[in-house]
Amino acid sequence: MANERQRLLAVTIIAGGLCGTAAVAFHLSIGWLEDLLINRANHAQGYSWIWWTILTPGIGGLIAGLGLTYWAPAAAGSGIPQVKVAFALRSGLVSVRETVGKFVLCAFQIGAGASLGLEGPTVQICAGVSSLMARAARLSPTNCRRMTSVGMAAGIAAAFNAPIAAITFTLEELIGDLDQTMLSGVIVAAALAAVVEHSVLGSNPIFHMPRAYTLGASSSLIWYALLGILAAVVSIAFTDGLLNLRALFKKWDAVPKWIHPAIGGLATGGMAALALGWFHLNGIAGDPYKTLELALTGTMPLIFMVVFCVLKLLATVSSYGSGGSGGIFAPSLFMGSMLGGAVGYIDVYVFHHPADSIGAFAVVGMGAVFAGIVRAPMTSILIVFEMTGGYGLVLPMMIANMSAFALARHWRPIPVYEALLLQDGIELPHGSPPVEPPSAAHIEAEQPTMDATA
Repeated sequence: MANERQRLLAVTIIAGGLCGTAAVAFHLSIGWLEDLLINRANHAQGYSWIWWTILTPGIGGLIAGLGLTYWAPAAAGSGIPQVKVAFALRSGLVSVRETVGKFVLCAFQIGAGASLGLEGPTVQICAGVSSLMARAARLSPTNCRRMTSVGMAAGIAAAFNAPIAAITFTLEELIGDLDQTMLSGVIVAAALAAVVEHSVLGSNPIFHMPRAYTLGASSSLIWYALLGILAAVVSIAFTDGLLNLRALFKKWDAVPKWIHPAIGGLATGGMAALALGWFHLNGIAGDPYKTLELALTGTMPLIFMVVFCVLKLLATVSSYGSGGSGGIFAPSLFMGSMLGGAVGYIDVYVFHHPADSIGAFAVVGMGAVFAGIVRAPMTSILIVFEMTGGYGLVLPMMIANMSAFALARHWRPIPVYEALLLQDGIELPHGSPPVEPPSAAHIEAEQPTMDATA
């Protein structure tokens, strides 16, 4: 096509489908590796499960550390900061090595039991796919940059089965304005990626709720406001712990860098073994959503929720702060559900409300902690609605989420992704991005020495 506008539309449509396919392949790969590695370790015979549960995340961290050090350094971290850098400084360029490295290393580390999420890495992988398509179509630097937003939206839509939240997250976190051309591509890509994900993995929400929760009594709003305050506290504890531990590992030269993720993996494995030994439940290492769903249905005891919230926070800080490859979306949702369910027990005990309110508080808690950590208030509400399929908690969600967001921003003005980049000496500009992008070959040559482990 000689007309670039036509090429941009065609590439957007193709990229949306390919991003959905890549996301599904990534998620299925992680599931297969979890069955092969961490799930098998958890069910080893006799007392050997203890040692295998501790060692398996460490082995996964060791292999990921080697790959991140000597092959694809830019594949470290959650993926969101790297996409923001590509959008702001490289005209959307995400290299092939970075994309493939993220797919392979992140799948292996999460499959081995790292307490990290697959959603942020899915964004980076999909941004790499859309960047490759843009370069193949010889789009201009401006349109190559626009294709980064296409990849982010497609990745979020496929990761969470939430195309509407994918659009708002891309607007809040990446674009920052209403560029009509960019917004159109984001909508098209999110819809196509969701269609591909639905056709392969099903169209049901991620969480299967026993019934649609609603605000039963207005007196519960007191505890929803308290939940927002506590969510801000948990969010700050998480981000401060992550940044501080990461800073310590960056300065620690006594041990080679490629061993650092293994140390974090061993710590995560130890906490997963404690959870399995005490409560016969996992979620600290491996797929967290099965345990999270117990909180959303209100069937977890209070002490379980409190302990799992603390263990998940410590395990994720260990896995990420040590230099691993994986995201923080799923851990933030997990911590939020446990915190919310615990506050729900207070509501039941004080006001003698039905036990169903425990699950309702867990649903609201997911969005509140997400809002406090990620600082995307609109997305935090929509993503929970789309993941649970319920819209009856609009008012409690708005109170808790906005309280958590406002307090977390007041206490720590710099969002976590920007703070991670600042640790690496990268400050994103607020003006116009560079007109000409660096070449793919130049980025490939820089990767072995580039400290891009945000």
